[in-house]
Amino acid sequence: MNILVTGGCGFIGGNLVRHLLTTTEHTVLNVDALTYAGNLHSLDDVAAHPRYRFSQASITDAPAIARLFADFQPDWILHLAAESHVDRSIDGPGAFIQTNIIGTYTLLQAARAHFEKLTGPTRDRFRFLHVSTDEVYGSLGAAGLFSETTPYDPRSPYSASKAASDHLARAWSHTYGLPVLVTNCSNNYGPFQFPEKLIPVVILNAVHGEPIPVYGRGENIRDWLYVGDHAEALLTVVSRGRPGETYNIGGNNEWRNLDLVRLLCDLLDELRPRADGKPYSHQITFVADRPGHDLRYAIDATKIKNELGWTPHQDHTSGFRRTVRWYLDNEPWWRQILNGSHNLGRLGRA
Repeated sequence: MNILVTGGCGFIGGNLVRHLLTTTEHTVLNVDALTYAGNLHSLDDVAAHPRYRFSQASITDAPAIARLFADFQPDWILHLAAESHVDRSIDGPGAFIQTNIIGTYTLLQAARAHFEKLTGPTRDRFRFLHVSTDEVYGSLGAAGLFSETTPYDPRSPYSASKAASDHLARAWSHTYGLPVLVTNCSNNYGPFQFPEKLIPVVILNAVHGEPIPVYGRGENIRDWLYVGDHAEALLTVVSRGRPGETYNIGGNNEWRNLDLVRLLCDLLDELRPRADGKPYSHQITFVADRPGHDLRYAIDATKIKNELGWTPHQDHTSGFRRTVRWYLDNEPWWRQILNGSHNLGRLGRA
């Protein structure tokens, strides 16, 4: 089986590429534009794998994508390439429109042209998996869960662009018969996450002795999904899911932001105590909230459990311990990023 993964040098994409190469016999083509969050070093351990290929290309470049389809002849497309940071979407929404909407359209058109040439078993096994977010559903109150039938209500430029791309993927399924599946996942965390998201920012600010920023009063709640569990879920959906269906992927692991930050501080106290013996929680600093910050996201993952048999492996705290340990043990990876053009400064003040 030939699997084309877009955004395979990003956080989720890189973990997915590694999962595919280490748990299956499939050949993987990683297509990534290598924008700021794309990092080839995240795949150093599999770069020489005989079933791995890499091509630097933007999903908005229709001729380049067409050439890749013609050369690789993919059986499955797992589409993860996206601009994904809400704060960046507040500062610069244009890139999100281009990549998440125009890029998805370009990829769907290439997949459609490819699919229409297929016959027999190769046509029967073809799949296009569009990977999205629970943020398209808007904000929950204190109770309730997002299901696959929850109406869309995006609140940020990021979530609006992902909602648009979800609608395009479903439209290409219904209108052109392209065998599309859509997944909407909760907040991912784990190894190789670019240090602009909450968990790596907390860990790296803590070990640098810098203030640990918490938006507002830290009351916002998220369902956290370990990236390794997500990679397994995506393989499950593309191999066993029904075309035309949507599957929500969640970690069954809700945390209030402030409580999660305190947990991370406690883990750091245990795994790398401060030289002065004080707890890392003393570095927690409340900062002005993000504009339009949704209160709560939480996924109902009943459908993927009942229909496909997938549930997350990591429990309420185990994945966070693994993640803190990984960042402490892999300083060269994040040091290379922080020594380049990225710093841990705040974005998205609007």
